[in-house]
Amino acid sequence: MSFPHHRPRRLRATPALRRLTAETSLQASQLILPAFIREGIGEPVSLQSMPGVVQHTTDTLKRAAVEAAELGLGGIMLFGVPATRDATGTAGLDPDGVLNKAIRDVKAEVGADLVVMGDVCLDEFTDHGHCGVLAADGSVDNDATLEIYAKMAVAQAEAGADVLGPSGMMDGQVAVIRQALDEAGYQQTSVLAYAAKYSSAFYGPFREAVDSQLTGDRRTYQMDPANRREALLEVELDLGEGADMIMVKPAMSYLDIVADVAAMSPVPVAAYQISGEYAMIEAAAANGWIDRKAAVLESVLGIRRAGADMVLTYWAADIAQWLKA
Repeated sequence: MSFPHHRPRRLRATPALRRLTAETSLQASQLILPAFIREGIGEPVSLQSMPGVVQHTTDTLKRAAVEAAELGLGGIMLFGVPATRDATGTAGLDPDGVLNKAIRDVKAEVGADLVVMGDVCLDEFTDHGHCGVLAADGSVDNDATLEIYAKMAVAQAEAGADVLGPSGMMDGQVAVIRQALDEAGYQQTSVLAYAAKYSSAFYGPFREAVDSQLTGDRRTYQMDPANRREALLEVELDLGEGADMIMVKPAMSYLDIVADVAAMSPVPVAAYQISGEYAMIEAAAANGWIDRKAAVLESVLGIRRAGADMVLTYWAADIAQWLKA
């Protein structure tokens, strides 16, 4: 039977009906705030390509973490920008380095009220900007990088991180990190695996955020945007290696991947709404071309509708405030 017996518009007639029949919802607890801390600055540094986002000082990062907890956000993912870099990213292993210190500071500030996450990757810490150490021929040495990831993961766990996010897309990274954590007595530290991380043009503003030194590209280790089935292989491998949660990155152009992964994953699925996605909406809104709040909410709702249980987004605090209003 069709019209006039079926009138789907009946359920759209009022705001109350639309709320009642909504299939997907947004909650602050589903959102994770990515945050950057830069070593050696006295005031936060605004990012030109990401209006409203800053490189934090210790004090402003702690305030942002407290606000995130008060807003009921699910977590905060920390990225460090060191003053000194080298070929192997040794600043990422230093217990007093910018990222490990930030984890300790934030954890001391928020305790168990907010899940504190650390980025396990070398790109912020290397003078060449790649996510791993380089072999003599200039390629990224997968297995040598894994040795450093293991030490980096333990250092972050010692600093108090609840969840570690290995984002370098090295083969075997989850297994190596899980083994290192367990052997060091951190069996309760969770791993959020960047299982399907694509080589994307939309990372551009993030490079400013972490003052990236990258020359060339990361196509030999990040996934080809043309590939869909391969994402499921990557997810299966990370699950087999002990990932507690998995991530798809980016979100916007990869909602099919989010849906595929959500349909098969036995563990929670995250998606990262990355810097380029943020920058495009902010730029369009600044020009008066779109409604900023409506566009932000719709974009994150779309990621949730595709199947993501949690979303990393630079608008996490904004969205949480809007949801409270």
